[in-house]
Amino acid sequence: MKAAQLISHEEVVVTEVPDPVPGAPTDAVVRVVAAGICGTDVRGFAGRAGPVRGPHCGHEFAGVVTAVGTDVVTLAPGDFVLAPFTFSDGVCTPCRRGVPTSCSAGGMWGVAAGGGQAEAVLVPFADATLVPVRVDEDDERIPALVTLTDVVATGWHVLSQGLRQIPPDRSRVVAVVGDGAVGLSSVLAARAAGAERIFLLGRHESRLAIGAAFGATDVVTAESGDEAVAAVRDATGGTGADLVVDAVGEQPALNTAMAACADGGVLGLVGGPHGHVDAAACFQRNITLTGGLTPVRRYLPDLAARVLAGELDPSPLFDRTVPLDDIAAGYAAMAGLRAVKVLVWP
Repeated sequence: MKAAQLISHEEVVVTEVPDPVPGAPTDAVVRVVAAGICGTDVRGFAGRAGPVRGPHCGHEFAGVVTAVGTDVVTLAPGDFVLAPFTFSDGVCTPCRRGVPTSCSAGGMWGVAAGGGQAEAVLVPFADATLVPVRVDEDDERIPALVTLTDVVATGWHVLSQGLRQIPPDRSRVVAVVGDGAVGLSSVLAARAAGAERIFLLGRHESRLAIGAAFGATDVVTAESGDEAVAAVRDATGGTGADLVVDAVGEQPALNTAMAACADGGVLGLVGGPHGHVDAAACFQRNITLTGGLTPVRRYLPDLAARVLAGELDPSPLFDRTVPLDDIAAGYAAMAGLRAVKVLVWP
């Protein structure tokens, strides 16, 4: 079968690799119908710090089950499924506590197992990992469903974690730092959660336009720095936002998020922080820190139901589509900020 492989700095190729077959009784094989390129993939492509090192690529995919091991009971060949960006056994203590991303037997696609940017994937712990969805493989909602496997669920996670920390008698003002796919997903989640006001801080007009369509009430054309902080503080009478989501993770964005957060507010980290947060400042200002590596499997059934019911459409996050054979162009487009997110159709 064909699979994308990261073989060196800024070089992704499509090559032939062995077809996957179930090796354990709990395995399944999924024929990939659609996959996404994530910002984490692009970090690896650019040689920046992160989990993606190659050669395997991709952790966002959906497809059709083609084979199952003898112990798989909830899935059958022909089922259309979504795969969260990590696989997990479903029985260990972290899984039972709702954090399958901490599963000691699990891992991330393209890092601890084959990548999703391929024609097929071998899925360990299929019952605990995959989520069946009642759609055909040519359903027009598949792009929206693929976004749920990582970035949209990530936005949902930080909003769920963050807003529950805000007292019910306080306003629910949210500021999102970063206009990438995770930032835009956080805006979408904030609107669904009923936030009263949603600031989106970014630098790209086309992305900010998507954010406005997703529900941002205040668009700030500055992602970080004094101008971005002043925009949020001035608009809130100097208070700042009750919940600030850092969807970038680099130090300037982390600093901006902290400065834009109200004293007694919540700082949500979903950008895979590659800088540091000032713990002393959090202590002095009574800022609660939340977020974390999103347990996507926990959110997928509800999010998929929302998409199928027509309540949620994150498909505009994909603003470019490439075939698997041309995936290198998709990586280059995202690395060059010419695309928010690229959809891959093998």
